[in-house]
Amino acid sequence: MSVSKDLEAKVLRYYLAEKWRVGTIARQLHVHHDTVRRVLRQAGIPAPQRGARPSKIDPYLPFIRETLERFPTLTAARLYTMARERGYHGNADHFRHVIALHRPRKATEAYLRLTTLPGEVGQVDWGHFGHLNIGRTRRPLMAFVMVLAWSRHIFLRFFLDARMESFLRGHVAAFEAWKGLPRIIWYDNLKSAVLERSGDAIRFHPTLLEFAGHYRYEPRPVAPARGNEKGRVERAIRYVRDSFFAARSFTDLDDLNAQAIAWCQGQAADRLCPSARELRVGEAFTQEQPRLIALPENPFVTDEVIPVSIGKTPYARFDLNDYSVPHTHVQRTVTVRATPKRVRILDGAECIAEHARSYDRHAQIEDAAHIEELVAFKRNAREHRGKNCLTNAVPASKELLVRAAERGSNIRSMTLALIQLLDRFGAAELQAAIEESLAHDSPHQHSVRLVLEKRREARREPPPVVVALPEHVRAKDVFVQPHRLDTYDTLTELHNNEH
Repeated sequence: MSVSKDLEAKVLRYYLAEKWRVGTIARQLHVHHDTVRRVLRQAGIPAPQRGARPSKIDPYLPFIRETLERFPTLTAARLYTMARERGYHGNADHFRHVIALHRPRKATEAYLRLTTLPGEVGQVDWGHFGHLNIGRTRRPLMAFVMVLAWSRHIFLRFFLDARMESFLRGHVAAFEAWKGLPRIIWYDNLKSAVLERSGDAIRFHPTLLEFAGHYRYEPRPVAPARGNEKGRVERAIRYVRDSFFAARSFTDLDDLNAQAIAWCQGQAADRLCPSARELRVGEAFTQEQPRLIALPENPFVTDEVIPVSIGKTPYARFDLNDYSVPHTHVQRTVTVRATPKRVRILDGAECIAEHARSYDRHAQIEDAAHIEELVAFKRNAREHRGKNCLTNAVPASKELLVRAAERGSNIRSMTLALIQLLDRFGAAELQAAIEESLAHDSPHQHSVRLVLEKRREARREPPPVVVALPEHVRAKDVFVQPHRLDTYDTLTELHNNEH
């Protein structure tokens, strides 16, 4: 609370001239007693000392201080138990308050303000901005932020994950937006950058090293707990969170990234540059851009490449979804190459399928041609199975089908008709009827049926009865065990005896 000059004069007059106590001044002027003490302290008047009262914890303070010097992180609850075992009977809340006053504090460290040359240093980090619901799944919304240390120019791009491929895509997009890159890029200790660290011994991610070699910059991790080394990107993320993302509406990820580009080039570029207060960030970036490293001729390939095993169904599973492939590639291992927009499936160097990428869960992304080819293949397979069954039982049917095909007949319907005649008249009769039809040069199922009917009438046999029973019933002989009839006589005798 700010204190007016009039109130300060009253506090000093009542305290020094009238000899009022602090509590009396606070009550009469309707202010807090801490406000009165602050006015006296700012005026250089020593604070009035209260009379120290003895406390139950006083005899245990030497023990508490010694224990905390040896074990600075020991909890107050454990110290309270140790003090109780030594005879302390005070309240636990008061004990915890005293421990907080006597616990040794870590010495406050001062940091140097780092200064960089234009085009020398950039800083990178991820920021988590909640989640997006896409279909049946919920994906994290991650912000890739890169900032140039001198001009404070920000690059912002949102992704649906924080994988290495997205990490590198953010770099490539920033480099292309700036038409260059800084000589050194500082990273927080991300798994995408640093796999392992022990003191000054650092093991970088091999993919990041390959990427840095392609663009000819030096990756450098910041020291742990060094806020001055990564403060620019952390402040940039906080600035993005407060000035861009708060209360912003968007339709999808593409719309959000389009708004982010406009914000970086507009509002974020119009703020004052901390390194040169006479310039705006956009003006400072204009001076810094010529000092950036030039881009190589070819950008680094950031596709996701993973091997995928295809099962019995013609689908390759990638990122929670199934993508169709030709049925000729089932039970094989293929390679999936994915960009944020497209998914390509390769068998060696041949691209066998390409789909638009889906970020849903358990979705089936299908190419209609793949399904139509599979259906046609299954239909042809059924026809071949029927033909094989027919020609094995009735050898003459093969020549009949050949002659019928020469005349342009529908082989599929003829095969089905001959299989029905085989079921009704048997193999021997059908063989004889087909031979007679071929002898009369009439290769058609109706001719074969006519011959079969004439042969049946000549033998004076009734027409065959077709029983439409299921296959599993016709293939089994049901045996019914007869019941003993003498049990009925026993029941009759029992009934008579009761009467």
